[in-house]
Amino acid sequence: MKKFVTVALLCVVSFLPRVTLGAEAREVEAAIAAAMQALDQFMATFNRRDPVAWAATLNYPHVRFASGNVTVWENAEEFAAGGTFDRLPATGWDHSHWLSREVTLAAPGKVHIATVFQRFDADNEVIGTYQSLYIVTNVDGHWGTQARSSLAP
Repeated sequence: MKKFVTVALLCVVSFLPRVTLGAEAREVEAAIAAAMQALDQFMATFNRRDPVAWAATLNYPHVRFASGNVTVWENAEEFAAGGTFDRLPATGWDHSHWLSREVTLAAPGKVHIATVFQRFDADNEVIGTYQSLYIVTNVDGHWGTQARSSLAP
């Protein structure tokens, strides 16, 4: 009987890590889905040229590495007032689309996503293709892009 209890206990103990890993895997899968949805919202509000809604897709402080500069916005109001939609259309930009999004690192509260996106003019002609890295985080239940590093100007 003692041998049976020992074997049974070993079976239960060896099963526990799999249960934990399974739960964590489900949390990571949910995080990836939430991060992708956050990026969908990021692009949709960007293309609508809605600075307030676009700012709401981010987490703060928000950091952008681009064109040899590091910019930090402390809050949504500061970000929305940044004037992106005053400058970007002057380059011929009308809208953008994701070409690819590949998860490179994921945990229950943070997902790194390597992306390629294109910018288009009003005639739907490509005016630029850029690689970037987005770090999407869960802050107080809100999934949003907290940092991005882009090769786009």
